[in-house]
Amino acid sequence: MPLRPSVAVWLAPLALNLALGLASAHGAEPPTITLENGNVINAPILKETREAIWVDLGASVLELSRREIASIERPAAQGEGEAGAEPTDALYRSDPDLPERDPEALAKIFGDAVIKVSTPSGLGSGFIIHPDGYALTNAHVVQGETKIRVTVWQQEDKDIAKRVIDDVEILAVNHHVDLALIKITDPDGRPFRTVYVHNSDSLAAGQDVFAIGNPLGLERTLSRGVISTTQRAFDGMTYLQTDTQINPGNSGGPLFNLRGEVVGVTNMGIPMGEGLNFAIPAASIRRFIRDRDAFAYDKDNPNSGHVYTKAPTRSRLGRAPILHDADTSDG
Repeated sequence: MPLRPSVAVWLAPLALNLALGLASAHGAEPPTITLENGNVINAPILKETREAIWVDLGASVLELSRREIASIERPAAQGEGEAGAEPTDALYRSDPDLPERDPEALAKIFGDAVIKVSTPSGLGSGFIIHPDGYALTNAHVVQGETKIRVTVWQQEDKDIAKRVIDDVEILAVNHHVDLALIKITDPDGRPFRTVYVHNSDSLAAGQDVFAIGNPLGLERTLSRGVISTTQRAFDGMTYLQTDTQINPGNSGGPLFNLRGEVVGVTNMGIPMGEGLNFAIPAASIRRFIRDRDAFAYDKDNPNSGHVYTKAPTRSRLGRAPILHDADTSDG
């Protein structure tokens, strides 16, 4: 008879000892299951569903709700990750085994990875994808700017500590996709909290999502909605359409699913359009990060990052001499 999920807390040390023997007996290392309460279980997984998993403790089988599980690390020999997983040198992480949670719980887990990006001309949002401080935002948030300031938050017991970081570097910019890669440096050398990036094509209309950002400067604002469509085309680009509220200041912030994965980067809404808001899909995020060298930013070269200045119009230079009409005056 399966044990109740709450029993997991009591059996974590036992599971660890049993798993070592089971791993030796099977000749393979079992997955590492980290629970929300900090306990770790190393044991073979017998069955998985979207709601729960069942692990083999040797003497019994333990049922664990997905909501109790923080992460599952699978040895490479057992096919860790999903097909098409990003290379090990990627700046971001993905995890196909994240459990579904409500936005309130996910905001506590991933809220510290959402940042405010401030420039002399305005502000936007962003999110950290690597513990060393690599972060994403919209290109239009940092366009034409070199003095950038980032605000980060950190949950400390019951309080939230707020820090402003001035050491910010623009690494890559793609204005067509409207994405920018920046790097922030912690003055104390501490690693940053990060998000997960969605790494599959499982999005569908009607799926619940939520955004965290700084609309109109209102810091750490959470708004909820659904995916309206995954295929909305504008100017040669495909966007996610959502009824999640997106306002000025949200630009560059993350759009999460209920597993805590970033499925898009919020970047625009239609003025006077109720519930018509848009985000850059995760597939574009992954391509931009992978090809970031092609969009490397150089502050001394306005054409860096494959952003080419517009050619002057003919009206500014006047009509070419060859186009002037011949003088037909009789005098």
